[in-house]
Formats: sequence, C-alpha cells, structure tokens
Amino acid sequence: MKLKVVSYLDKGEFPLGEEEALALYRAMRRARFFDEKALTLQRQGRLGVYAPFMGQEAAQVGLALALKRTDWVVPSYRESALLLAHGLPIHTLLLYWRAHPAGWRFPEGVRAVNPYIPIATQIPQAVGLALAGRYRGEDWVVATSIGDGGTSEGDFHEGLNFAAVFNAPVVFLVQNNGYAISVPRAKQMRVDYIARRAEGYGIPGVVVDGNDAIAVYLEAKKAVARARKGEGPTLLEALTYRLAPHTTSDDPSRYRTREEEETWRRKDPLLRLRGALEERGLWDGEREKALLDELEEEFARELALADAAPEPRPEEIVEHVYKEMGPDQRRAWEVLRADA
Repeated sequence: MKLKVVSYLDKGEFPLGEEEALALYRAMRRARFFDEKALTLQRQGRLGVYAPFMGQEAAQVGLALALKRTDWVVPSYRESALLLAHGLPIHTLLLYWRAHPAGWRFPEGVRAVNPYIPIATQIPQAVGLALAGRYRGEDWVVATSIGDGGTSEGDFHEGLNFAAVFNAPVVFLVQNNGYAISVPRAKQMRVDYIARRAEGYGIPGVVVDGNDAIAVYLEAKKAVARARKGEGPTLLEALTYRLAPHTTSDDPSRYRTREEEETWRRKDPLLRLRGALEERGLWDGEREKALLDELEEEFARELALADAAPEPRPEEIVEHVYKEMGPDQRRAWEVLRADA
C-alpha cells in the first residue's frame, strides 16, 4: 500500500497560527543566513570543511521548534540548523566548525550533543539518552536525525529496534535528500519510502514533504507529544533535497544534473513558506529587510566572539570527553600538557 505524504502548502492549506508560522519562517531564514555566511567563511579559510544544509531548513527547524528546550537533540554533521534552532549560540557553532575545543563545549542549558561524524552511531546513543531520562524520572524527549544513506547502516536498525522494544521517547528524523553523498537512493535500497521500515520495528512511520515547513512541524509535534506521553518512538521521513554540495570538498555536478537541481530550487522551503505568508498578508519585503538587517548584526557580533576565542592549549583536545578522565585520557592529557 502506498504511504501518504503529508503536505499542506501545495494544497493551499495553512493550518498554523500567525505566531507559530512567523517563528518558523524567522528560524528558517536565520538558519539559511548562517549557512550562507559559513560557506563564505570556509572559502576565506576561516572555517574548516563544512557541511551545508541549504534546502533542508524546513526539516531541521520544523523538528527543533516542536521540541521544548528541556528536550535533547542528537545530531549528525549536517544539522547546524537543528542546533541553532534549539538554542546553540552562533559563535559556539562557528568554533565547532573551526575544530576549536571551545566549539565542542556546548553551554549549560543547551541540551544538544556534538554532531556525529561516523554515520548512524548517533542512533543507539540517542536511544540510550532517552532511556536514561526515563530512569532518572525526567520527561525529556530525544530527537535525532540521519540521512537516507545512514539508514543502511546496522546502527540505524539496531537503534530503532531497541527503541521500539523499550518504548523509548525518541523521534527519529530521516532527512531523505535522495543521495548518500553521491549515490542515489534507488541504488541504496528497494523500498519506496524509508518510513515503511517502521512497520518492521512495530512503530509508527510517517512521510512528510520535507520542504513544507508546516507539514514537518505539525508531524514532529505529534511525534514529540506521543513520545512524551510514553507511547514510544516515531520514524519521521522528510522528503527533501540538498541544494548545496555534500561538503565544501564536494562537486555535485559529477553525479546530478542541473535540471534536477533547478526542479528542486523551485521547491525551496524558504520561498514556499514566505510565499504562503505573503499571500496572507503576514510578511512583505520590508519585514524581510528588517529581519536580514537584524541577522547581519547578530552574525557580526557572534563572529567577533568566535574570533576572540583564545588559541587553544594542546591538552584541550582530550578534555571534556568524559566528566572525569579515565587512565588513558589522563595519560594523553599529561603528555600533551608536557609538550606544550
């Protein structure tokens, strides 16, 4: 049976109040602004290798705004928008992408762990964090995200099965952008929708138009509410597209066509939501300019904070791994400190 893809904007539907809709657009625009600035900084040699997310803002921000600040996010490396929308300061994120140890130490009160680079390893750890909350009597929900390619990894299956068996309060977001780096989805799997796999674990699987911010936000809210009520995990698949390269070291023209990219540019999640807001008199060019001025000021202020971070000490690279250092970690720390 074909799964239903949840969407609203293409049907002219707008089941969201003004305040929530504007908050969604503002957070997505802020994320896009960061992404554009980060790419420029990387080309200037002021960031390391960077994984842009342009085109996937609705999926990430829609999930983030469905959470409470007391919930946790366990991201992969492309989830800068998710982290920003969940409260991570811009200067901390910039330092992370500079591989500066100060960027690995997220501030108190920001319930997010560092982005995972090894594919799918975040999935079982997200489940463990969710179960830890239950054992401690907390009511936090854990949201974690992965790409379509990552769902072919063993950790993905083990994590979802474990979460299902123990009814863990987790929302699994799959950002299906159609490519595992350069390998198209059709060469990775035979299923039409990844959410279909949820049935094999005995949990709900939902497919949303991942470039429709309202659809992602509302379905994420349902999944979060379900997890918080003790009804277990949900697999949420957002159909989207990465408008940018896989990383700043990638050339997507080697594996996809310009026509395909142009088709998806017309589905740009920012433009779709902005158009819907403008049709309802909730947004206009003047408000857009005011927002961009505000974002420019904020970014300049945050970049100055990142630039002012002191040069790290060598031993800092092994600090903050665990609350208390183990023997191996301490030995490395002492050697690095002695060599400084």
